[in-house]
Amino acid sequence: MISTVQQLTMPIINRIYRRRFLKFCTIGASGVLVNMAVLYLGREYLFTAIPWPHISLNLSLAFAVLCATISNFAGNRHWTWRDRRKDHMGKAIPLQFGQYALACWLGIALQFIFTNVLAIYFYYLVANLMSIVLASIFNYLVNDRWTFCKRAKEQVE
Repeated sequence: MISTVQQLTMPIINRIYRRRFLKFCTIGASGVLVNMAVLYLGREYLFTAIPWPHISLNLSLAFAVLCATISNFAGNRHWTWRDRRKDHMGKAIPLQFGQYALACWLGIALQFIFTNVLAIYFYYLVANLMSIVLASIFNYLVNDRWTFCKRAKEQVE
């Protein structure tokens, strides 16, 4: 049975999670723009001296992913989980970025797996879109519970 306190607090908690998830998705969308812009700049300007197109593309892509990951980390740290800054101020930024990057890579791996499985049943682009949604939810939850976690009350005091 749900207690009175839970009945009163659940709408507030749900609203916070919904708003935070929308912020997370907004930062993710901005990361797509960063990724696309850096990929274009890398391919068209930065790595044009490389004579092998596939190497030029892959270097551009790696640089684009790195820039987007850094951009998303900074945006999520300063906007999505701003209210938890006191909780993770003592955590070294490189450590926190490592956690964030690992969560992202796990999400990417899940996206690959989900896309391949779902593509058996759905058109591959639909399967990929469904996989992006599932991987985004996974990424959000991992970052919420691990990278930008709220410290336990006894640790804060």
